[in-house]
Amino acid sequence: MEPAQVIDYTNLGGMKMVRTEISLFLNNAPGELGKLSALLSANGVNIDALMIQDASSYVQELFKARGKSIKKLASVANYHSMRQDSAEFALIRILADNSDAAIDLLSKNDYVFDIMPVIAIELENRPGALADVTERFGKEGININYVYGSVFSADQNCLFVFSPEDIDQAARIFNQ
Repeated sequence: MEPAQVIDYTNLGGMKMVRTEISLFLNNAPGELGKLSALLSANGVNIDALMIQDASSYVQELFKARGKSIKKLASVANYHSMRQDSAEFALIRILADNSDAAIDLLSKNDYVFDIMPVIAIELENRPGALADVTERFGKEGININYVYGSVFSADQNCLFVFSPEDIDQAARIFNQ
């Protein structure tokens, strides 16, 4: 297996490696994602990457983390109520080409959201490219909380978004 081609990870074809991910809850109902994407599109904001998950699984992850944390995220008694309520929502993670504009639009339109830095890396679309990057995270002792990606076609590069536990250390390993 060939190692991944050397890529300047700090600036990938005009795309920065450390990017702002927007996480928001949407009603889990037909048309809601359409409304969100139409809002962004109408204001010139493109979605570079997107991940959607049932919010109830997100709540389950919070409760798994509860056992690892000194702080309690919620009481056990509230868990079932939260899980039932969360099934009505989807957790959306968005990487927008203009995160400042997206954040401004979401704020003005009363969306509830959070932002966090993530690592966005363009990879060759070939067997082993993802393994090369994730092994590099592992060798540096950096845990990946979650990852999502997109493939355009067999002859184009892929965009993968990583949420590492230590964003600064993760950014440094690709600048060496």
